[in-house]
Amino acid sequence: MVLPLVIAVLAVAASSTPLLDRVLGRAAGWPLAAVFAVLFGVVAAQAPLVLAGGVVEFSRPWMPAIGVGFHLVLDATAWLFCMLVLGVGALVMAYSARYFPSGSRTGFYLLMTAFAAAMLGLVLADDVVLLFVFWELTTICSFYLIGLSGPAAHRPAVRTFLLTALGGLALLTAAVLLMVRTGTSRVSTILTDTTWTTDPVFTSVVALLLVVAVFTKSAQFPFHYWLPDAMAASTPVSAYLHAAAMVKAGIYVLMRFSPAFGSVPVWNAMLIGFGLLTAVIGALFALRRHDLKELLAYSTVSQLGFLVAVIGVGTPAALAAAAVHTLAHALFKAALFMLVGVIDTHNGTRDIRELRGLRGRMPVTAALTVLAAASMAGIPPLLGFVSKESVFAALLDAPGAAWTGVAAAAVAVAAAGLTVAYAVRIVLGAFGGPTGQGPREEPSAAFLSAPALAALGGLGLGLAAPLLSPVVDRVAEDSTHRRVASDLALWHGFTPELLMSALAVSIGAFLAWRGAHVHRLLSRRPLPVAGITVFEALHRGVIASGVRVGAITRTDSPGAHLAVPLVVVGVLAAAVLSSAPVLPPLPSAATRPLDWLLVALTVVSVAGAVTRASRLAALVLVGAAGFTVALWFFFLGAFDVALTQLLVEVLTVVVAVLVLRRLPRRFHPVSRGRKGIAALIALVAGVSAALAAYALTGRRDISTAAQYFLDEAENETGGTNVVNTILVDFRALDTLGELTVLGVAGLVIISVLNSSGLTPGRLPSTVRSFTGTAVHPAGDNSLLVRTVGRLLIPLLVIWSVYLLLRGHNEPGGGFISALVGGSGFALAYLMAPDAARAPVRWPYPLLIAVGILIAVATGFAGYADGSFLRPLHADIWLPGGGFHFTTALVFDVGVYLAVVGVLLTALNRLGTEDDIVPGPQADLLPSAPSQAASETAAPTDPVTGGTR
Repeated sequence: MVLPLVIAVLAVAASSTPLLDRVLGRAAGWPLAAVFAVLFGVVAAQAPLVLAGGVVEFSRPWMPAIGVGFHLVLDATAWLFCMLVLGVGALVMAYSARYFPSGSRTGFYLLMTAFAAAMLGLVLADDVVLLFVFWELTTICSFYLIGLSGPAAHRPAVRTFLLTALGGLALLTAAVLLMVRTGTSRVSTILTDTTWTTDPVFTSVVALLLVVAVFTKSAQFPFHYWLPDAMAASTPVSAYLHAAAMVKAGIYVLMRFSPAFGSVPVWNAMLIGFGLLTAVIGALFALRRHDLKELLAYSTVSQLGFLVAVIGVGTPAALAAAAVHTLAHALFKAALFMLVGVIDTHNGTRDIRELRGLRGRMPVTAALTVLAAASMAGIPPLLGFVSKESVFAALLDAPGAAWTGVAAAAVAVAAAGLTVAYAVRIVLGAFGGPTGQGPREEPSAAFLSAPALAALGGLGLGLAAPLLSPVVDRVAEDSTHRRVASDLALWHGFTPELLMSALAVSIGAFLAWRGAHVHRLLSRRPLPVAGITVFEALHRGVIASGVRVGAITRTDSPGAHLAVPLVVVGVLAAAVLSSAPVLPPLPSAATRPLDWLLVALTVVSVAGAVTRASRLAALVLVGAAGFTVALWFFFLGAFDVALTQLLVEVLTVVVAVLVLRRLPRRFHPVSRGRKGIAALIALVAGVSAALAAYALTGRRDISTAAQYFLDEAENETGGTNVVNTILVDFRALDTLGELTVLGVAGLVIISVLNSSGLTPGRLPSTVRSFTGTAVHPAGDNSLLVRTVGRLLIPLLVIWSVYLLLRGHNEPGGGFISALVGGSGFALAYLMAPDAARAPVRWPYPLLIAVGILIAVATGFAGYADGSFLRPLHADIWLPGGGFHFTTALVFDVGVYLAVVGVLLTALNRLGTEDDIVPGPQADLLPSAPSQAASETAAPTDPVTGGTR
């Protein structure tokens, strides 16, 4: 249970951030850092087991019908990445407690903690579907974290999200192919499948998909541009994203799938080729930058290129080198980003053209920066030197022709030389030059503690490099299924990799010495076009193409939209009838006299609705047709459906009247020709639907599924109302989806009315204004409604609660009870004496959100019995009796709240808010008549406000 517990603790910590922020403000980072540190210790305690070759596992069913489970596995590879996620996370949280100015940081801490939880889930996932879910969660968290920095960060956040989401689609495709081909979703089983050796074509396709996914996530050429673009995020976000999250997700996936693809030529070629190209390009771009944070972003691109290339080699030694360089990179990159944040906050700039001679005023910061930059440059005795030598040695063994390894190593040396050059540029750019006589501006120890631990960690682990050998050896064995005995140390004698390191340092020193000339040489753009420019051009092209395609069917005419399905129904009916089908005879007992009466009422209502010129009259007749259908359901015994239909009709009429008040009293004139075409289409579609109903329903045996529900509903769910048990037990996921759509519809009402100007104080002069309520004038016409409402509304509320509680066994349930409660609110609106007092002052958007959250939370409770949304049951004993409790009732409560929230949204936003027009807008509206005039005026039309 330790694995889900770690993720759950982070989830709880994330949910507690609003309270922590309210109490502690920016200092909320300290308790969150403590949570990360404790979890770091919990995971570290598993080291003896995983380093001995064991694993920690957790498994629960998730989607058993398709074989997908909540499978978590902690082996050495996952252990290493978990340590990075939690260790660097603790440092960044502590750093954030002093980086930000005083004030609320709820969104930042919430998203950062959720980011960490998503990364932990990703590295622990032993199911490709679960892996994909957590992969996408990291994308979503990064999107919001980047966008938190203000308007200037919004477009970079969108670009990052779209590009990494595109890679997510590639990963999803690969996951589906893997599941279909291997018959399992377990990653550990997939990696040992024989497909990888028997079907090279399929193996190459999946390898390409994974490479695309990783390249977008880990910023490899040609997708490298998003990582510097994401520097719009705050420095703590950048430190975490670069050192232990997001970009490291791609590195982890490469290492995890190396056992299957490590010897696939396309995998080797793409990773080595593009990795080294990215390493060089990133380093060149870094040398051109003056902003320290942007320089570090391009340096991350370059270092990720090294990691991708060495993983592409595929040998155990190469994977061991990737493991140690991943650790070294996390330490020096986290330290450098946090130190740049220290420099920025104390000097107001990160531009090295404005930062000179800080070493005298910030000596501790300068020393820590030198340590971290030296590790990045691969200078002994730091861990970066050990890892860089391992990378060089691994690249010499690159697969392919004899010259391949030499060429790869040569390119790596050139990239490493550039790394030394931009590391020197960081140090001299910030701390070089004359020191001046300014006072010391060293930040507090609390602010420097996190970057100091990271920088000193690189030094300590470099000196104690042999202690890391068991870790990297076990990671390499996990990633290759072959044993390796690495010998991490600062000195191995005079070896080729030592010579390569010396050459890289010499190249870097020369470039740093000739820095001005190098910068002038690099001032020309290395690539003919910028990545952001390409992205924006493609984005505009896709949007323009969508607009052109949408223009084919874009219209504001409902008739144009309705014509297509109606014509299709008619064509299909004609095709069926042309084949001369034999229609079943009508049994003598199929109908009753009452049926024909209902048919007649329906025909009269529909005929009247389509011929009326008055919108209100048409609405009344459509409502009459709906009531007739409700009666039909009652007579057929479908009480749940009938009650739902009746309540929907009532509320539809109320809401429709609110909308009709904003429209002309009568429909606009239509030519006779158009009327004839519409009538013909309607008749053809109606006859076709009637024939289909006659041919396909009412004269066949009950289906197997329906019989199952009738027979087993009570045994499976404890409920006797089959309709309700289907909605909240058997098909609860469908109901949850419909509930979410309904909630979105309520939010759309709010958004549309806000954007259209139909809000208080912004009412256009072309829109009529009304006083009172839908029953106008309220003072005269609502007397009867108010008298009846005082008695009826409490009864409606009690009835709605009664229907909610009995729904599992009798007609009722969350939706029907919410409609009854909504009818009470509608009556309360209609009986209000004036518009200012009409709305029910409840937070209707919050009701929608709470309802959906309750339904989702109930679904998670189902995991106690093995599956999302599986209802839990218990017999509750009470004095004098007992009852059967099911969490489906709690699910129904969520449905109830969300539906009531949507109804209140419609009543409040459509009914009254735009009628109250304060201040300057009053002169845009017709003057209110005097009391004497109103008493003698002609009756007012309830729809248009005009006289009747």
